[in-house]
Amino acid sequence: MASRILIALATGIAVFGATACSSNKGSTAKADLQEGIGVNGYLWRAALDTVSFMPLASADPWGGVINTEWFSNPEKPDERFKLTVYILDQRLRADGVSVAVSREALTENGWATAATTPDTGIAIENAILTRARQLRLAALD
Repeated sequence: MASRILIALATGIAVFGATACSSNKGSTAKADLQEGIGVNGYLWRAALDTVSFMPLASADPWGGVINTEWFSNPEKPDERFKLTVYILDQRLRADGVSVAVSREALTENGWATAATTPDTGIAIENAILTRARQLRLAALD
């Protein structure tokens, strides 16, 4: 399937960490907030780490949006992916990140929009959350 590549990459990243973050029900810990950016620092850094295999088009730490360029796996050059990552909160919460995945397939007439499964974005979100939790735990040590 087309989304297997991204799911495999996201799952591989998630294997190295603990389980994904659960939502914070208490007050926001000062350690979760970083000066100089408008979103949660752990989620921001984790998102950049997670999508680092793709070329970066733009990153807005105040608005919490990361856009990648198109990426093609060398083993499957007839399809390419592009991501938009949204950091939605200043707190480290499970619902503080959202990923939109775009996919194109190479046809006789050039690149054409192709379907992706919602599981692809969810797998990348989970990898980001896992990495954010690792970063936060490392900062506590």
